[in-house]
Amino acid sequence: MPAGIMIPSRHVPSMIGRNSSALTLAQTNILEGQQLPLQHQLVDLSTQATTTAESEMIRTREDDFESKSGSDNIEGASGDEQDPNQRPRKKRYHRHTQHQIQEMEAFFKDCPHPDDKQRKELSRELGLEPLQVKFWFQNKRTQMKTQHDRQENSQLRSDNDKLRNENLRYKEALSNASCPNCGGPAALGEMSFDEHHLRIENARLREEIDRISGIAAKYVGKPMNSYSLLSPTLPSRSPLDLGVGGFGLHSPTMGGEMFSAAELLRTVAGQPEVDKPMVIELAVAAMEELIRMAQLGEPLWSSPCLDGANEILNEEEYVQNFPRGIGPKPFGLKSEASRETAVVIMSHVNLVEILMDPNQWSTMFSGIVSRGMTLEVLSTGVAGNYNGALQVMTAEFQVPSPLVPTRESYFVRYCKQHPDGTWAVVDVSLDGLRPSTALMRCRRRPSGCLIQEMPNGYSKVIWVEHVEVDDRSVHSIYKPLVNSGIAFGAKRWVSTLDRQCERLASVMASSIPSGEIGVITTPEGRKSMLKLAERMVLSFCGGVSASTTHQWTTLSGSGAEDVRVMTRKSVDDPGRPPGIVLNAATSFWLPVSPKRVFDFLRDESSRSEWDILSNGGVVQEMAHIANGRDHGNCVSLLRVNQSTNSNQSNMLILQESCTDPTGSYVIYAPVDVVAMNVVLNGGDPDYVALLPSGFAILPDGSNGVQGGGSGIGEVGSGGSLLTVAFQILVDSIPTAKLSLGSVATVNSLIACTVERIKAAVSGENPQ
Repeated sequence: MPAGIMIPSRHVPSMIGRNSSALTLAQTNILEGQQLPLQHQLVDLSTQATTTAESEMIRTREDDFESKSGSDNIEGASGDEQDPNQRPRKKRYHRHTQHQIQEMEAFFKDCPHPDDKQRKELSRELGLEPLQVKFWFQNKRTQMKTQHDRQENSQLRSDNDKLRNENLRYKEALSNASCPNCGGPAALGEMSFDEHHLRIENARLREEIDRISGIAAKYVGKPMNSYSLLSPTLPSRSPLDLGVGGFGLHSPTMGGEMFSAAELLRTVAGQPEVDKPMVIELAVAAMEELIRMAQLGEPLWSSPCLDGANEILNEEEYVQNFPRGIGPKPFGLKSEASRETAVVIMSHVNLVEILMDPNQWSTMFSGIVSRGMTLEVLSTGVAGNYNGALQVMTAEFQVPSPLVPTRESYFVRYCKQHPDGTWAVVDVSLDGLRPSTALMRCRRRPSGCLIQEMPNGYSKVIWVEHVEVDDRSVHSIYKPLVNSGIAFGAKRWVSTLDRQCERLASVMASSIPSGEIGVITTPEGRKSMLKLAERMVLSFCGGVSASTTHQWTTLSGSGAEDVRVMTRKSVDDPGRPPGIVLNAATSFWLPVSPKRVFDFLRDESSRSEWDILSNGGVVQEMAHIANGRDHGNCVSLLRVNQSTNSNQSNMLILQESCTDPTGSYVIYAPVDVVAMNVVLNGGDPDYVALLPSGFAILPDGSNGVQGGGSGIGEVGSGGSLLTVAFQILVDSIPTAKLSLGSVATVNSLIACTVERIKAAVSGENPQ
């Protein structure tokens, strides 16, 4: 064989003599550059091949990785010059040129998956075969995926190390706990009785969290820091302080208030235990059902009215049309289904964002949602929006009265944009997917809304509400209201949405409308006052219902007019005066239309007829901000003068009144003059201490009862259900004990107010 022939280094071991005991040893000899024995030299290797065997081997490996389709040209002698006894050699592949690699790299950035036409064109430009180009792109994609996996693994390892270090710091801090008085190690005997019970409860909760964290690790593929579950997504409303009965929520900070046991367990319970494939399948089926429920007419929906109002769901048609879903209705539960349509002044994009954000959702529907939070986000959507977003949530739905129990629900919320541009947001209960020994009292079948874009920033909303509930605990005077579908039905959701959209449009106004009067002179002052009023409404709505977090105690009265009280402790909350706050509430029926009651209570000229604290003083409206089409939707700043001859302001009252076809509110709170001046000048309203009181006015439900119900018998027709609620600071020291004298005073105050309201409206005929 001519001496000029170069043998690829990877083929050399196969040509070594057969008496060699180990192929690996021969390869090692070549890589180390050692001279082969004469009897094993079948080919006279060139000096270059001998001295560069190691580099040739490395280069060949790189060629194989970069491209399996190198040039088919073989460097060597022609066929007639080769030894006929020599075995045929494999083809040797050459590296691509730098220019070819650069061109293919540039093309890869724009198009990692070229088609046949693109590969042929690229191969023609670079002087390669299409198959070579195909293999190069395949290898490049594999290389990029490997790099991405390596980076992701590195990031996960880093996160795991951080979590482990944080866990160690927590354990060290707990092990080094010291007595606040002497500085020595804390002992059980030095704890107060309450602190001892809190520590026992916290230890139990920690065990529960560790158990749930272990289950969650199966989903994320790495150990989870159990302490991270102590910071769930909570509503942005003003926090309700931890009270005597374990009432409210607080962030678990060192030295501050703690979560109550019920709230912490509710936050983490069920989060890692959901069967994700089952949840996704259930959400997709619920979306299909919601769309059909929103679009179908008779015989699925029928209306006893000619205008199509108060639609009734045909249960038999429903079962035939929707055999899938969450199963048959459980024993002891009754069905409530309603549908409502409206056009609201808000864009479809903003509406979807509010519905998918539990903080904004709870604020928008504060009269209906007493508590709402996200437990787990299964999908955040695609393309930078909420299309495809999926999240597991828990919520508590309320009527503003301690006589109507709240409805707790554990559900998945799914958002989707359909090809015609319509958005849909659907809820469906997940109670059937988690083991629970508690008796199910409320289950949400597919419920939600379709949102269609309209001109000029408006949206058309079709709302469907379909639940199965045990309402046997509802007080008798509220039964007709609940049965009518107004209390929790679609009409209330849509009416609240319409009113709140008008309020938000008023907040976003860049200038002061000409019709508004009073001491507000700047847009900033107007916006600050509206923000303060919103916080006042949230605080009132969050403390008037029969929520599971409220510990109501009945004081006096008979039947529906029982006065119920609840205490809460205010500590380090700039939005609330420090001390012991006593909540008192009662609900009763009035033979007067809701509109007449609403107009009477919101009118400053008639305030002295029922407001005992004003002491008969003259009430003057200093500022007025309109919040919607109805002139009853407004925010006012009132001044109470104790005598008609006094020009000096003795008291300021912030008041918001709002009304819609399903209910009305008049909410007010005394405010400090100095603090209010800061707000009117555009200052931060979050530091103004408020204790809101007020009224919730609902129709008695005698008109439009679902299913042809009989309505109200003993209490008449067309009346009102009025809830009166006060918040009074009974002691400015948070650690003080509540005296029976304070409770008696508040009880007397609310009873006297009720009697005054009844006397003032007794001569008016129902409308």
